Amino acid sequence: MTNCSTNGRIDSASRVILASPQTIYQAFLNPELLVLWLPPKGMSGHIDMFEPRKGGHYCMTLTYELEHSTSGKTSENTDVSRGVFLELVPDKKIVQSVKFDSDNPAFSGEMIQTWYFEAVSEGTKVTIICENVPEGVRKEDHDTGLKSTLENLAIFTE
Repeated sequence: MTNCSTNGRIDSASRVILASPQTIYQAFLNPELLVLWLPPKGMSGHIDMFEPRKGGHYCMTLTYELEHSTSGKTSENTDVSRGVFLELVPDKKIVQSVKFDSDNPAFSGEMIQTWYFEAVSEGTKVTIICENVPEGVRKEDHDTGLKSTLENLAIFTE
């Protein structure tokens, strides 16, 4: 069996958003704004630590609404993730190392999440690529969550 941290699964999503790359990049750098749009539908967020610089750390808690049908990764209704900013290229790209706080080995390992911001005539094409997605994260749920987050970002920045 392959270790979660090297399973190689890649999930991705993209969307054109009617906002500039600068506006979208800035939506990532302010933790009070980030928690307004990042949590997928059915979740809310809280940021405990946030250092948006190369090598800076963050800790975020996402809480599922009561009617959510599956359990959280950290507790019954929460996902706590800890990350490190590996690269921040203003208005172009953000790369993060993400690890979930979980006793379940299916959620262990380091996921690399890269956000690309590409200026296009209609605004900005935002692409999220998640590499080494833990095997405990169901692909269908992750795809739905990524699309929901992009929709939230569009609503927030447009």
